[in-house]
Amino acid sequence: MPYSLDPISDNCYPDTTVLVNKLNIRDEKLLSEAEATIVSSKSVLWEIAPIHRTFDFAHYKAIHQFLFEDLYDWAGQIRTVNISKKGARFCSVESLEDFTTRIFTGLSNSKHFTNLDREEFLSEIVSFYCNTNQLHPFREGNGRTQRIFISELIYNAGYNDFDFSNVDGDLLMIATIQSANGVTDLLREIFDKLL
Repeated sequence: MPYSLDPISDNCYPDTTVLVNKLNIRDEKLLSEAEATIVSSKSVLWEIAPIHRTFDFAHYKAIHQFLFEDLYDWAGQIRTVNISKKGARFCSVESLEDFTTRIFTGLSNSKHFTNLDREEFLSEIVSFYCNTNQLHPFREGNGRTQRIFISELIYNAGYNDFDFSNVDGDLLMIATIQSANGVTDLLREIFDKLL
């Protein structure tokens, strides 16, 4: 699903919403297919041998860079335009730095949610998911980056069977949209089952 942009032309080919890419693909459907293939392969490679395990924003950006470096020059870099999707507006460009600092300082201060009982952990991970979704720091590829980082965070806390592929993508999208509007019940239920 394409993002709504301000301005709409940022990083896109003239008179399109197709992102300028290293493969010079100018058709949105073809770019989406190429991106899915490349990013899926890169995701597997990252899971086999992660480059970072620091659970800070550098780690978060490193995931994005690794996943998208074959497609976009700006892989791993913070977006420079405001974006929204399906009616949800994400963190403004002007607030990205402060919000990022707050989220990842909180994560560090909480010792990455280790040594919490299950209910406390569930509450913290749902809150972190909501915050990183609201952050949406990249021009594209936020959800894929977020899911890998959160999976690593959950494994680090001792929940070894967690796997986002075990949830229906449409259901997760509905839960994510609801949580952006302050209703986290479905998202909490999904994480509870996955844990």
